Amino acid sequence: MKTIAQTKLARKLQRLTGQAIADYAMIEDGDKVMVCLSGGKDSYAMLDMLLALQKKAPIEFSLLAVNLDQKQPGFPAHVLPQYLQDLGVEYHVIEQDTFSIVQDKVPAGKTTCGLCSRLRRGILYGFADQHGVTKIALGHHREDAVETLLLNLFYGAQLKAMPPKLRSDDGRHVVIRPLYYCAESDLAALAHERQYPIIPCNLCGSQPNLQRQAIKSMLAEWEQQYPGRIENMARGLRHVVPSHLADANLFDFVSLAAGADEQKGSDLSPVNPEKPLPPGLRLRISP
Repeated sequence: MKTIAQTKLARKLQRLTGQAIADYAMIEDGDKVMVCLSGGKDSYAMLDMLLALQKKAPIEFSLLAVNLDQKQPGFPAHVLPQYLQDLGVEYHVIEQDTFSIVQDKVPAGKTTCGLCSRLRRGILYGFADQHGVTKIALGHHREDAVETLLLNLFYGAQLKAMPPKLRSDDGRHVVIRPLYYCAESDLAALAHERQYPIIPCNLCGSQPNLQRQAIKSMLAEWEQQYPGRIENMARGLRHVVPSHLADANLFDFVSLAAGADEQKGSDLSPVNPEKPLPPGLRLRISP
C-alpha cells in the first residue's frame, strides 16, 4: 500500500478523527467498515484518516472503499478507481443510474437532494448487506452537523442535527461519521495539500438557492465576525441540558416538584428509532 507523508495538518486531523471514533465507539474489533467515497474532499480525507488510524489502532478492522456511480453526464468514471488502485486500497464501484430517476421524478426548479440521498442510502445499505459490512462511514464534518442543526431548527421546527453514530430505521445498519470533530477549512486545506482528484457533484452543485447553501453563507459570515462561533455550536451539540429545553419526552416536567433535586432526564429515552447510539465501550484509537 502506498505510504502517505504525514504533515502537521494531517496529524491534527488524525487526532480529531481518532478522538471522535473513541468517544462514540464508532469502530470495534473485527469491524468491516465501508468507506463511502463521492470524489469530494471530505470523503478523500476520511479514507486518509482511517487508513492512517488502521495502522496504529489497538484493534483490528478492515476497510472497503465504495463509490456509487450515479451515471451523471460527464462523470469521470476512471478517476476514483485509478486513485484507489494507486493507493492500494480494496474498493468497489456500484453503477446505478439514479441520475435519470431524479431528473424524471423531481419537478423543474425543485431541489433534488432529498430523493437523491434516499436512493443513494438504499443502494449503499443493500451493498452493505451483501458484503458483510458492519459499519458505514460517511464523510460529514463539523460544519455539516451545525448546518443541519440550523436547517432543522429554521425550516423543520426541530432541535435535531447529524449524530456521530446512527442506527438505521430498520436496525440493520450502523452509520458512523469519523470526521465529526474536523473543521471543513482544515479538510479543504488537506485536499489542497494532498492534491486529491476532486470530482464535483453537478447534480447538487448546479442547484441555485439551496437552503443549506444559505445556512453555510450565514455561518461563514458569523465566523468571520465572531471567530470560534462554529466550534462553540459544535461543542453545544455534545453538551445538551434537557431540563433547560422544553421537550416533555426528554425531561419529566410534570412530576417536577419544588425543592426536589433537579432531574437530568437521562433515564428517559426518545421514541425516535433513528437515534444516536450510546457510547458503550470506549476503545481509544491514538493518532
